[in-house]
Amino acid sequence: MTMHLNRRPEKALTAQQVKNLSEPGKYFDGHGLYLRVDANGSRFWVQRIVVRGKRCELGLGSPSLVSLSEARATALENRKLARAGGDPRQVKKEAAAILTFEEAARKVHNLHKPTWRNEKHAKDFITSLEVYAFPKLGRLKMPDITTADVLSVLTPIWIEKAETARRVRQRIGTVMKWAIAQGWRHDNPAENISQALPKVGKQKAHRRALPYTDVAGCIATVQASGAGVATKLAIEFLILTAGRSGEVREARWSEVDRHAKVWEVPAERMKMKRPHRVPLSARALAILKQAEAMKDESDLIFPGTKKGRPLADMTLSKLVKELGFDADVHGFRTSFRTWAQERTTFPRKVAEAALAHLSGDEVERAYARSDVIEKRRKMMESWARFLADEPTTVVQLAVR
Repeated sequence: MTMHLNRRPEKALTAQQVKNLSEPGKYFDGHGLYLRVDANGSRFWVQRIVVRGKRCELGLGSPSLVSLSEARATALENRKLARAGGDPRQVKKEAAAILTFEEAARKVHNLHKPTWRNEKHAKDFITSLEVYAFPKLGRLKMPDITTADVLSVLTPIWIEKAETARRVRQRIGTVMKWAIAQGWRHDNPAENISQALPKVGKQKAHRRALPYTDVAGCIATVQASGAGVATKLAIEFLILTAGRSGEVREARWSEVDRHAKVWEVPAERMKMKRPHRVPLSARALAILKQAEAMKDESDLIFPGTKKGRPLADMTLSKLVKELGFDADVHGFRTSFRTWAQERTTFPRKVAEAALAHLSGDEVERAYARSDVIEKRRKMMESWARFLADEPTTVVQLAVR
């Protein structure tokens, strides 16, 4: 192989020469950069450089893929890094180890999977990214993704699928935060892009509710769980009475007349600030019998873990979700109302009264002073029987 030792400090070669050189040999340019032409016609950019006191050679690629100017720029950066005590080989190795967005997203998914509340939530995370983000971001290296790239994912679905878009944006942001922790980025392009997206009107969020046919299974799963006795009894009592969380969690023994089989919730704990009488079914009374074992000086029927305090606001909903049910505790009122509408002949007024809703106009309400409690008593007994007779499936999931 011929050695061509034309070693000017830099820019000894021209682009035309690089294109035409075919004789085997080494053609030097500057900063240790040279073009190596092998006998078999192969051509490579190589840089001779001293890294931490040791001479080595770095391959910079083929001139068919890396132009002369690009090779020069890389060689100069390598030399500057080596003179500062760095190692270009390590930088190259680290760059090769940087993941694409898809690789990073799957890694983040696996890291977080054990902490998510259920399998569905974990599946939704990766599926939404597979459908909307991977086609545009999947092959991009994490440091190369820009705000414009994220916008290209979100813009087509921002209005038509607003809630999906919001979740996709949040999940892209989760992957970006992990990349920042890895030292691959200094910013999160999923943040601070609201002004670049059209405003979407807020939609009223409906409380998630189970189909009424699944409520009995939920009760059975709650009872089989490792939750506290007060929590388990409170959830079933709430379902049987179609009550709100606050009404049930703060229920007092002094509000219950077991002889008359009535629980009277005071106005200050009601949404409409009107006292509400609740007829108690046989099963609801049985729950109160079980709850007697927890009686203390607080007068609370379902005391919390802190002495003299009711169950915490999120305790009931958290348990239901941890057991795998995609429902809010408030949604059991919807389950009851749908059952009453679809499976019974009780008048609408009776079902609405059970929920403490006002029905009819002001004139009608002025003349209809009754809370139809005896009709409601029959309805709540029917609801309790339905829950007892409905086939149940216990979901075996441990409470975290």
